[in-house]
Parts: sequence; C-alpha cells; structure tokens
Amino acid sequence: MSGSIDKSNYDADNIQVLEGLEAVRKRPAMYIGDVGPRGLHHLVYEVVDNSIDEALAGYAKNIQVYINENNSITVSDDGRGIPTGIHAKEQRSALEVVMTVLHAGGKFDKDTYKVSGGLHGVGVSCVNALSTQLIATVYREGKIFQQEYSCGKPLYDVKEIGTTDLRGTTIDFTPDPSIFYATEYNFDTLCNRLRELAFLNKGVKLIITDKRVMENDAYKTETFYSELGLKEFIAYLDNTRERIIPEPIYAEGEKQGIPIEIAFQYNAGYSENLHSYVNNINTIEGGTHVAGFRRGLTRTLKAYAEKEGLLKNLKFEISGDDFREGLTGVISVKVQEPQFEGQTKTKLGNNEVMGAVDVCVGEMLGNYLEEHPKDAKTIVNKVILAATARHAARKAREMVQRKGAMSGMGLPGKLSDCSSTDPDKCELYLVEGDSAGGTAKQGRDRVFQAIMPLRGKILNVEKALEHKIYENEEIRNMFTALGVKIGTETDDKELNIEKLRYHKVIIMTDADVDGSHIRTLLLTLFYRYMKKLVEAGYIYIATPPLYQVKKGNKMKYCWTEAQRDAAVMEIANGANPDTVGIQRYKGLGEMNFEQLWETTMDPTRRTLKKVTLDSAAEADHTFSMLMGDEVPPRREFIEKNAKYANIDA
Repeated sequence: MSGSIDKSNYDADNIQVLEGLEAVRKRPAMYIGDVGPRGLHHLVYEVVDNSIDEALAGYAKNIQVYINENNSITVSDDGRGIPTGIHAKEQRSALEVVMTVLHAGGKFDKDTYKVSGGLHGVGVSCVNALSTQLIATVYREGKIFQQEYSCGKPLYDVKEIGTTDLRGTTIDFTPDPSIFYATEYNFDTLCNRLRELAFLNKGVKLIITDKRVMENDAYKTETFYSELGLKEFIAYLDNTRERIIPEPIYAEGEKQGIPIEIAFQYNAGYSENLHSYVNNINTIEGGTHVAGFRRGLTRTLKAYAEKEGLLKNLKFEISGDDFREGLTGVISVKVQEPQFEGQTKTKLGNNEVMGAVDVCVGEMLGNYLEEHPKDAKTIVNKVILAATARHAARKAREMVQRKGAMSGMGLPGKLSDCSSTDPDKCELYLVEGDSAGGTAKQGRDRVFQAIMPLRGKILNVEKALEHKIYENEEIRNMFTALGVKIGTETDDKELNIEKLRYHKVIIMTDADVDGSHIRTLLLTLFYRYMKKLVEAGYIYIATPPLYQVKKGNKMKYCWTEAQRDAAVMEIANGANPDTVGIQRYKGLGEMNFEQLWETTMDPTRRTLKKVTLDSAAEADHTFSMLMGDEVPPRREFIEKNAKYANIDA
C-alpha cells in the first residue's frame, strides 16, 4: 500500500527522530521518574534547583514558591536572572535556548556554576515540555523580559515588557493533565523538600505559599531558613530522640578541593540514620562519600578507645556497625563533576571523595574526642553495648534463618500460602487478626495470594534492642514467610532478598485507630529492618471501603464521607435520603469474603497504595516521632493531621 511502512522490516523508515522536547513528552517517565504524584512534584524541584544553583554561586538569597488556586506553580528568586541576549551558536535568545533545549544552561559551564544540583541535567526545559503553559519572566539589567510557551514551544519571541530595579527569575507553569494522572500538589510534600534545601544551604530563605488554603485571613505559608545548616538539620531529625551527647559533632571545610559539611549526633536509639547529599541531591544509595565517613568514623573512634584502654575487657571484636548504632548523621559534599551509579542514579561513584571525607571526619572527630573526654567515654560505652547486643542479635537472627532454611517446611503455621512460586506474581497479605484473616483466606485467589494473620500489635522496633526483635514470634514469622534473611558476605546486618517469595507485600488492617497503629508498627519494621523492600517498591497498603450504601438492589461502596454522601443522593434519586441504608465497616471482619474480594483484593478493581521513600530524612524523622518516647512532638503531629469524622454509634 502506498504511503505505509512494512512493519515486518526494520529499516530507516522505522527510525523516529523526535525534534526538540518531543522526546520528553513521548517518554516523560524517562526524564522525571513517573507521571504520578512523584513526577508532578519533581517538576517543582527542577525549577527550585535552578534557583538554588544561583544561591550556591552566591547570587540569590530568597526563593519563593507559590501553589496557585488552579494548582499551577510559581517559583521566584532574586538571582542574576537568566540571560536574554542572543546566543551565538543558536542565533536566538539565551532564555529561549535554556527553556527549550535539553542539556542547555549555565550549570554545564563551570565558570558560571562551580557546582550545581538537578539530578538528570534536564532542568527547566523538561518542566516546560510537560506544561500546557509556562511563562518565564526575567528581571535583569534594569529591564523585564518575558516569553510564554505551550508544551515546550515558544508562543512568541522574548520581549521586553517594562523596567525594574529588581533582579531574578520567575517561572509560572501549569502541568499538562494529559501527561500527569495526578495534578494536585501536596503542600507538605513540597515543604519537606524546601526544609531539606534550607538546612543544606544555610543563609538561603525559602518561602512556600499555598493560595488554595486560607489561615487566619491569609494564605497558608511556611518559611524555611537555617543559620547553622547541618547542625540544625541534626537537631530537627533527632528532636524526638534522647541524646547521649549534648551537641552534634560538626565540621565544615574543603579537602582536596571538595567542599564538605558533616554533622552527626549520638542518641539512645538502636538504629543508624545516615543521610547523604551531593550538590543537594539525596544520594539514597550512598556512595564513596558515605564509605569515607564510615571509614573515618570507625578508624578514629577505635584508635581513641584502644589508646584510652576502654576496650581491654571486651572479649570479642567490634565491627563498624557498632560504631554507628544510635548515630544520626548528615553528609553534604559539593562535587564539580559528580559520577552517579546504581539503579536510581543516586549513588556517588567519585573515588576521590572517599579519601577527602575520611580525612575530614578523622580530623573533626579526633579533635572532638580529645577536647570532650566525658562525651568520648559515653560514645565508646554506647559502642561496647552495641557490640554486646549484636552478638545476642546474631544468635537470634541465626534462629530465624534456621527456622526457614528448608523451603516449604519451615513456613509459619498461620501462613496460608499460594500455589504459584513466581515472586513477580505472588502477593502476601498481612492481615489484622484471625477473624479478618479467615475472611481473607476465603475470598482470596489461592493461585497467587497468600494470607498471614497477625496476632494483635507487633513489637515497636523503634524502642527495642535488636535481639529482642528477632526473638519476637510475629516478626520472626514474617521474615520466614517472606523468605528474606539478614546478613551477606560483606555485611552481617544487610537484608538479603535474593529468595524473597512475594513482590507484593500488602498491609491490610481495619479502618480504625487500632488498625492505623498496627499499620504504623509494620511500616516502622519495614523501614528500619527491611528497607530494601520499601526501596524496591514491594510494600503496599490495602484500602478497604469505609461504607456500603444500599437501597433495594442498588448498592455502592464508598471510601470517603464525600463519596458516601454523593452515593446516598444518587441512590435516593430524588426520594427521601433517609430511606437509603448506610453500613459503616469498622473492621475487615464485618465484610463477607465476597465483599472483601471485590472491594479490596480483586486486582481488577482494588486500589493499592504503594509505599515509597521520597525523602529518607523526613521518613526517619516521622517514624522516630511517631514510635519514639517523646510525647509532645507526637501530640502536635496528631493534632495537626487528625481528620475528624462522625462515626455511627
């Protein structure tokens, strides 16, 4: 046929050439991660990163973010303003080049920006491509310049629209609803990132205003500003934990041409909470800067303890993990040419950074230990306690491994397993109580859905010694059922998920206070001791309905009060709404197995919430606040986030 391409052949006609930003619109997830809430918020981060680059270069002090009434975003800074002159090679305004060409911008010129953020180098042009409308306004050289775009294409040449005494750049953009399936911005999510940036870039003020919400006759606003940087970051992360030394140990300087800022604190907890950043990028997989920190910490602390004779009565070798138990730390390095590795491109690979951080930590910690002998002894005693507990925990872990050693024979008695052995297809439901567990067993698809009832509330791992965790029967059963084990050839505390039996682990609890508590306990366990499962996207939360609305043969399930009220009016169809029956499901056990299947377990109709780790620092702070010993921060959090509902008597 004339004009058609023979699909059985692969030749030059099959090759598509995507002009300009078309590639971004065709495969947006390649550039921003996904087209859901995470990708939507990433657009804001890319624009803010440009402003932060101006701050790092010493030209910007104030950055403002507005969530507008229509869920569009405005980001303004007081930097130098994007250049607007004619670009020699492109023969058009430099502003248009920055806004419409991938990998174009000042951050690639090391004379303009010594270091820069933004993980993928796509920046504001990617935001432009994925917006139905974007307006760039530049204040520089006493003039105001502007250009407007639609889906990445300029609607007119850059024009001068006025004069000004200001300088800086303002970007207004509206995400394209044909690209993103979620277009509503979350104020708290943006706050978490701006708070992080304020701690990492001391002296820069970041203000976020939500024009959708009024509070005390003004728009809802938060301001983030830090004078002390990482010292205040540590204080924020550890404000719900009991500290064992009065102040964070802190160092800032330049080693081998690499600016380094480090702060860490010891607390009475049992987990290591180390957060690392390269050019403001959260390197969740760590890398050479983290390896350098750990090496310097272990080497310096061990040398001091041996010199002071504090380890002479210890009958076994101390490991590197023992030196980091109860440690909360933040490492921030600025690298001119960062090399990222790992699946998510968030693992630093520059070898020169390891030695620089190692030297920095050694000098900082060595001086601190000599100048604070009382605190030094407290830290070493904490290390000795950690080593002793580790030996007890290893025995408890070995017990877990032995119980699940033989495939299929050591599985917990309460587990109703599925017949499939393909982890990609298999699901494990962790269900609250035997009653709901029984209903779920009846309603499930036995081919790929396994059910494991939990006996009440599991141990709060935030407040327990490690060996107590592995001795807990419910937790031990979960490890065995999942098929994971603790310990690898290189790290005896790392989770080994090679034999993980399910790639969907679904928490299914009642929609009440107890159910929420159990869900939080389980999430704390997964975050602290099985974080790999969270990072891999294997943890989910089931969403059973709250209401059944019914009249005659008409029936609807509802997950919110608004849905319930709408369903009542729809089913009443002009008749008295009081004639419509409403059932409030207080627990999973109140549903029969057909109802549980069709609302919560049927893959074609259910809604699952995937648990993701967008901000490790914020997750760390939230879990320690919710499950730790300090009551006031938890009360404040509950009062701020509580949603009040009228529940049927």
